[in-house]
Amino acid sequence: MYTTLISVEQLKALQAAGAPLMVFDCTFDLARPHAGEQQYREAHIPGAVYANLDTALSAPHGAPGKGGTVIAADMGLPASGGRHPLPSRERFAEWLSSIGFRNDMQAVVYDRNGLNYCGRLWWMLQWVGHEAVAVLDGGLQAWQASGGEVTGREEPSHFQSNFVLGPELARLVVTDTVLQRLGDSGQTVIDARAAPRYRGEVEPLDPVAGHIPGALNRPFSENLGADGRLKPAAQLRQEFDALLAGRDPAGVVHQCGSGVSALPNLLAMRVAGYDATSLYAGSWSEWCSDAARPVARG
Repeated sequence: MYTTLISVEQLKALQAAGAPLMVFDCTFDLARPHAGEQQYREAHIPGAVYANLDTALSAPHGAPGKGGTVIAADMGLPASGGRHPLPSRERFAEWLSSIGFRNDMQAVVYDRNGLNYCGRLWWMLQWVGHEAVAVLDGGLQAWQASGGEVTGREEPSHFQSNFVLGPELARLVVTDTVLQRLGDSGQTVIDARAAPRYRGEVEPLDPVAGHIPGALNRPFSENLGADGRLKPAAQLRQEFDALLAGRDPAGVVHQCGSGVSALPNLLAMRVAGYDATSLYAGSWSEWCSDAARPVARG
């Protein structure tokens, strides 16, 4: 069972052995929401299922969520607010069942975006109790560099399964929790956005620029080496130890703009050997939706 990273060679070995397996392509582009699926249709690992950030991994935008406003009341109450609100665990399990994913399968997730989007599905599967999920280290680029086949064919549909929810293996926190613990030494918020957005110098997506007071900044891209793979565990450990500067890792809450690019940081901390940390899925887009919440800049 693979639970954090899986190499191209390990994935090929699983395929050759006929192991119960489902591969997911999570390619996406925030600026062009339809571009990711088009890229998938042009080239993907044979057999891979496309996991669309907007339609499969997020609740419909517009319905009231637990911590903000995100349309369609019949889709159930979202588990978070923000620009990419989490669906309920039950709604996500329905999607997994609709594509034929089973509890006995190993899930492998990848993208071609520097692990930016596949981390969302990696985390969500743990959130619904599925431990056997791993990120393909280096993404589609590493697969192709190794001579792995890609295809543009339409994949056949899978028979409906019955994915059963299990205990949550990932920690989700909501806005009220983060707000109540501002200034508490037991909470350390890590913001994964690029430094200019964190400092409030630019804001291309959300109505307010800045960051959650007290948050530390670690852009998610800093977790990758020049080859597009995650940095070695020892190096990640050294870098996060320096960032935390003695703060308790157990109190770390990861956030970004909308709860997506925070997850490479969470994955990197797991690979580095830290115990489980938390995700604030609503992130900055939910935080700044209420003018009464404090904002820091600089």
